[in-house]
Amino acid sequence: MTRKSVLDVGNCGPDHSAISAMLRKHFDVEILRSDQWTDTLAILERQPVDLILINRKLDIDYSDGMEILRQIKRSEALRDIPVMLITNYAEHQQQAIAQGALLGFGKLELSSPETIERLGLILGPNP
Repeated sequence: MTRKSVLDVGNCGPDHSAISAMLRKHFDVEILRSDQWTDTLAILERQPVDLILINRKLDIDYSDGMEILRQIKRSEALRDIPVMLITNYAEHQQQAIAQGALLGFGKLELSSPETIERLGLILGPNP
């Protein structure tokens, strides 16, 4: 099985570490990290990814992660990459879904069976 890659966008160091640990525990993945749209786009232009996780509020400047989602979904080259929003708020999840994202998860449910199952649909079965 080919190793999958996940791009984590906009999370602070501790949250990125927690998300990375959860992903590595359950899946055979390479995890990339970006802070904002410019470095996200640079990564996506040089390397394909299987999933993009976007924090609702970007740690670098507290701007709205939904804007990155919108830019990805507007791009013909990027729009088919699965994207999930990381937020604990159901209303923001619904807004993300309306913009073309898959149902994401919040940090409070990071290791829940539902989150692992949802991620598994994209990243494959546990190694």
